[in-house]
Amino acid sequence: MPPIINHTYTADPSAHVFNGKVYIYPSHDRETDIQFNDNGDQYDMADYHVFSTGSLDPLEPVVDHGVVLKAEDVPWVSKQLWAPDAATKNGKYYLYFPARDKQGIFRIGVAVGDKPEGPFTPEPEPIKGSYSIDPATFVDEDNEAYIYFGGLWGGQLQCYQGGNDVFDASLQGPNEPSGDGVYALGPRVAKLTQDMLQLDEEVREIQILAPETGKPILADDHDRRFFEAAWLHKKDGVYYFSYSTGDTHFLAYATGTSPYGPFTYGGRILEPVLGWTTHHSIVEFNGRTWLFYHDCELSKGVDHLRSVKVKEIQYDADGKIITMSAD
Repeated sequence: MPPIINHTYTADPSAHVFNGKVYIYPSHDRETDIQFNDNGDQYDMADYHVFSTGSLDPLEPVVDHGVVLKAEDVPWVSKQLWAPDAATKNGKYYLYFPARDKQGIFRIGVAVGDKPEGPFTPEPEPIKGSYSIDPATFVDEDNEAYIYFGGLWGGQLQCYQGGNDVFDASLQGPNEPSGDGVYALGPRVAKLTQDMLQLDEEVREIQILAPETGKPILADDHDRRFFEAAWLHKKDGVYYFSYSTGDTHFLAYATGTSPYGPFTYGGRILEPVLGWTTHHSIVEFNGRTWLFYHDCELSKGVDHLRSVKVKEIQYDADGKIITMSAD
């Protein structure tokens, strides 16, 4: 399947249905001379575009609504506007985004707009108590909203092993826990305030459990442990938490009965694509469920120049997602 956006490089697609259309909020890759490294410095994104389409099957042309937010628009940002997400509530639209602050620490910001395609006006400061990368929002049926986040290595999640407000700079890079019997670091979640601009509670760590033990997945289990790219969707009353395993290049998922988890590992959604990272979203549209993801085929394997793709997700009779091959 070819990319659905091919006039510019896009990655980390967050898709939502607003006003009867699918809106896609990706990061915007650009050319750089920065060499590949485990801190992800080569992902030197500086702005966001919003895209939309009225049909996925057949695919209608995807509309590029242009730049809706730039790094220089946000007073606290120094660089690297990484993977964003969006939500709607109270008649407004909210764009959540990670970036490095002036001290080089990743925080999560929010910008507000009147339309799903923006433009978005950023809050002058990052969300209090936020850290790391890859924000993903979920508004439940009771209208409560949650934000999920976290990413290892360049995403700095491993720097907070001492607590939500303790950043240990010595743990930057590939310094996640390891060793016999050591549990993997979990993604993070917090309920959002009713105005969608702040955290309404202390950040919690999510447990992803191994089905064979009922205990958290071990840190050395790189095929199943959380690395980055949190996403939550709900089907038939079940919460599906999906994520990237990072250095093993799988999209995996786990299921639970609460937006807070715990979630029990369920399997893989997508086998590895061309390129180091895997980042996705899942959305229901016109009675079908769709996976948005990216790869590097258009750039012929250049890791920081990626392109968004989409394919339909299939479930079996027990509600398990059927693993798909990459295109």
